[in-house]
Amino acid sequence: RPMHRMYEQYHPLGIVGIISAFNFPVAVWSWNSMIAWVCGDVCIWKPSEKTPLCSIACQNIVAKIFKKNDVPEGVSCIVNGDYKVGKLMCDNENIPLVSATGSVRMGKAVGQAVSARLGRALLELGGNNAIIITENANLDMAIIGAVFGAVGTAGQRCTSTRRLIIHESVYDEVKNRLKKAYGQLRIGNPLDQTNHVGPLIDKLAVKNYSNALSKISSEGGSFLVRGGKLSGKGYESGCYVKPAIAEVKNHFEIVQAETFAPILYLIKYKTLDEAIELQNGVKQGLSSAIMTTRMQDMEKFLSHAGSDCGIANVNIGTSGAEIGGAFGGEKETGGGRESGSDSWKVYMRRQTNTINYGESLPLAQGIKFDL
Repeated sequence: RPMHRMYEQYHPLGIVGIISAFNFPVAVWSWNSMIAWVCGDVCIWKPSEKTPLCSIACQNIVAKIFKKNDVPEGVSCIVNGDYKVGKLMCDNENIPLVSATGSVRMGKAVGQAVSARLGRALLELGGNNAIIITENANLDMAIIGAVFGAVGTAGQRCTSTRRLIIHESVYDEVKNRLKKAYGQLRIGNPLDQTNHVGPLIDKLAVKNYSNALSKISSEGGSFLVRGGKLSGKGYESGCYVKPAIAEVKNHFEIVQAETFAPILYLIKYKTLDEAIELQNGVKQGLSSAIMTTRMQDMEKFLSHAGSDCGIANVNIGTSGAEIGGAFGGEKETGGGRESGSDSWKVYMRRQTNTINYGESLPLAQGIKFDL
């Protein structure tokens, strides 16, 4: 239209609710709150009840910085408590966005509660991440990526490697290398930098780990490296376990579920199409990787016919390469994205503006409406 101008702008949403998990008790809050603040929002943070002191430490640091720079109080808030606090946040119509990181079960509850009032939910939930190891992979790189992905942080990352999908021609060699590598793992106090594996978060996590080992056996899996709970000096907390490796079928019920512990599943394949089908054949869709030196395999894995995950890596493991990129996944992982080039948009409301700077008012679709 002559003498009209149209543009779009973004305004702050207002209050952003953040629900974080125990395993990254500072990072998840950081990459939500920092972007939200830049967008002009204020934040209410409900941390995991398993890591409350991290939230207090962060709040004290931020409070000092804000005070020094004359930022008013209330821009950063914390509310420690159990799931009931999270429910109050999800039900509160004054909180237009709730960003929640945690289990699929938790995410479904958050999503249902927030959507019931037509609010926004940014969900970053569980993963069931796989590395495909092709027949032409650099096995030195593949073993390092697989072992770190499986046992790092005691398997308590949402991007931890849960499944290795291995070509039949290198399957036995990979098995032998993995067994040798696991034999060199040092388990103990995570403050000792010479250790590779620390404890699980609590005794409930140990129980879930032990139940998973039993389920593997009952479903017909076999162990390459047996797991188990550790006891004795240095393991008095009762939360230390041995990383395990099991040979399984992808359809096993226990394989389809995410167990937040250092259990690695080995699955054999013949063709790349079969490997991709196995990789995608779970309800979660967070992180994935392929180890290969063949360009055609790389490109197929990254194409629309390849990985269905939010993160797809080549010659890098499933965990640790995503910093700065859009973090999140598809299917039961929730569909949300934290960080990344356009992540700021979810923390703002979008508005379209049309300005008529002329002397007449043309109507839509050329309608004549003379009075």
